[in-house]
Amino acid sequence: MNNQILVTKTGLIKLKSELESLVSIKRPQLVERLSLARSMGDLSENSDYQDAKESLSFVDGQISELEDLMRIAKVTKPTNNSEVSFGHAVKVKVGKAEVVFEIVGEWEANPSQKKISHTSPLGKALLGKKIGEQVDVAAPAGKVVYTVMSIS
Repeated sequence: MNNQILVTKTGLIKLKSELESLVSIKRPQLVERLSLARSMGDLSENSDYQDAKESLSFVDGQISELEDLMRIAKVTKPTNNSEVSFGHAVKVKVGKAEVVFEIVGEWEANPSQKKISHTSPLGKALLGKKIGEQVDVAAPAGKVVYTVMSIS
């Protein structure tokens, strides 16, 4: 992992919530399931035991990854609204349509919710732009032109 991972305040809260859920709810449930499966006899032929063991290992990996991420996460918020930066909501015009994107960290990105990573092609192109400026972004269907309409 890099030295720092940028996240918004909301993103950090969600990561903490996910970690808390894994540690206090999901992991104890899997430990209980593993214990129950272990008590059912021959472990070599017990598919529930093997499945519970693999699920617990997976959750332990998720917990470890989130703990590492939390150690290096840096909450960043925009300092002004004169140019696009990390954490901003940016209204852009694409053809005749207007769309609002939020510039977030890689761990928070969710294109279906219009949350784009600051390291994505569109995110990189928008960073530092001011209202009225245009950016060209290569897309599978060809070049797409975005015009910055507002920054908040």
